[in-house]
Amino acid sequence: MPVPPRPRTSTRDPQEITRRLTAWLRTRLPGAQAVGVTVPESNGLSSETLLFEIDHPEPPVRACALRLAADPAAYTVFPVYDMPRQYRTMRVVAEHTDLPVPRALWLEEDPGPLGAPFFVMERVEGRVPPDVMPYTYQGNWLHAASDEERERLEAATIALLARLHDQVPSRQAEFLALPGEGDALRRHVTAQRAYYEWVVDGLARSPLIEDAFDRLEDLWPRDPGTPVLNWGDARIGNIVYDGFAPAAVLDWEMAALAPREVDLGWTIYLHRFFHDLTVAFGQRGLPEFLRRDRVETRYADLTGHTPRDMDFYTLYAALRHAVVMLRIAYRQAHFGEVAVPADPDTLILHHGSLRAMVQGSYWN
Repeated sequence: MPVPPRPRTSTRDPQEITRRLTAWLRTRLPGAQAVGVTVPESNGLSSETLLFEIDHPEPPVRACALRLAADPAAYTVFPVYDMPRQYRTMRVVAEHTDLPVPRALWLEEDPGPLGAPFFVMERVEGRVPPDVMPYTYQGNWLHAASDEERERLEAATIALLARLHDQVPSRQAEFLALPGEGDALRRHVTAQRAYYEWVVDGLARSPLIEDAFDRLEDLWPRDPGTPVLNWGDARIGNIVYDGFAPAAVLDWEMAALAPREVDLGWTIYLHRFFHDLTVAFGQRGLPEFLRRDRVETRYADLTGHTPRDMDFYTLYAALRHAVVMLRIAYRQAHFGEVAVPADPDTLILHHGSLRAMVQGSYWN
């Protein structure tokens, strides 16, 4: 099965990072050394992750993960990397919920030690549904699981979202409110428009993405409801599982104050994104897993809140993902990994499903 070239995830030198990390670690834990520094295969295209162990007689934890703001020279996926905001979000979630959030150890806001701000957290062992190749393809642990096991994982994952949204007091999430005018949903969409404008600055614009923004206005919810702390990148690929139970919830860089349905739409659509790609390559995928109707019912049963306007929120998720995909494609073009086609919409892997959503035919 053809696999597209994986975009580069870093322009940094691992040996140099190891040396500098040890020097910094000794300022927090005298005599300590960072050993076994590795970059995970699943390292994302946004903030970078380093895995290492602390060599010290009395470390706070032995196995660590470090989240490092993206190198500005690497044609970053996002314009801003607010590591203190991510660190604070994890601390708030850990303090006010029973979600399995890794213990946040240290925050370094000075870019001097590693070239960018970063934070260090406990590393939790387990397994993560893969993105490359996606878990919807044959040949990975989640695809090989039984229907009952996937059902267990799905139920536990939706329960995470329900508890996150219900347990964090709104006043504790106010720092995640986005700037601008209007309610939380309007501010969220306005921020996405600004992000899109940043992505296409000096480059070809996407008619499809702009049509999707227009369609959002047609579907705009009458009552978005009270905003809650949204995880942001709410998908199973950001959870470490012990068996089929969540052991760690990761990647809080897209967290925001927003309606509950923003997270739900992202969870539903990001699975559909992988499933649709799998079907396009001739495999069955996982059509019964994370189905929209079942996710909505589970969430309502757990919270008493029946998800509303989900055509809007799943379209919004597909639109947001399209902007990220466009930026990643332009990043690959910057590094000479791909050529930019005449029609920039074809750079968006899910342009067909996004177009169907804009036309109102996707969920039929």
